Amino acid sequence: MITAAAIQTLATTDVDRNLEAAARLVAQAAAQGARLVVLPEYFCLMGRTDRDKLHVAEADGHGPIQDALSAMAARHRLWLVGGTLPIKTEMPDRVRNACCVFAPDGTHAARYDKIHLFRYANEIESYDEGRTLEAGSAPVALTAKVDGESWRMGLSICYDLRFPELYRALTRSLPCDILTVPSAFTHTTGQAHWQVLLRARAIENQCFVIAAAQGGLHENGRRTYGHSLIVDPWGDVLAEQHDDGEGVVLAELDATRIAAVRAQMPALTHRKV
Repeated sequence: MITAAAIQTLATTDVDRNLEAAARLVAQAAAQGARLVVLPEYFCLMGRTDRDKLHVAEADGHGPIQDALSAMAARHRLWLVGGTLPIKTEMPDRVRNACCVFAPDGTHAARYDKIHLFRYANEIESYDEGRTLEAGSAPVALTAKVDGESWRMGLSICYDLRFPELYRALTRSLPCDILTVPSAFTHTTGQAHWQVLLRARAIENQCFVIAAAQGGLHENGRRTYGHSLIVDPWGDVLAEQHDDGEGVVLAELDATRIAAVRAQMPALTHRKV
């Protein structure tokens, strides 16, 4: 059994302020016993324009954001799923939206680049990540050892949540125990679909889902939905933040719960396609 935390932030237009907030919230989670902590998408920057990501993008494995995440993991001796940060590509006008995972000794354990790029428009708001992001292409999962227990974690980011085939790919060779979903859902789409999609992914894959979100009205005028939460393998919501702004959502993850759900309904063994 491990204690997991989903961190909710309200990122600003300043990287340093955002790193300070993340460090404070990770420390708060660690003080409450968390051994696995997940930060939200874009926790490090919610720019005034999409192109602001280009100016703070880092080389893979090097940079102040990655160094700060490594230091947080090592300081508190925990697994840290570092939300997302912009990683440079060969194209000067494109970055990868990357989720970097750090082990309790601070080493860089995994990196997943967001595959599905968000685009949405209505009469009031419009978003198109493809203007500044280069899509990733490969699913990524890793095994995290905590107090002698091995936990298989599948990585995903925000809009990926709408594509169940990604999660099936993550569990093709070995079922995941945990799916992580760092996010910055818009308030509009979050109100409509956030919780139902997260619960569906947990139910389909019979595993825990940890969804850390941005939540509230940002300096750039964008409003994110928040409602960071943790779901169990039966689809029950174990913990959720209902208010905007910063917060730490904690829940105990018990491996015997996964085993019980899969034994009662062995759906993963019944797949035909």
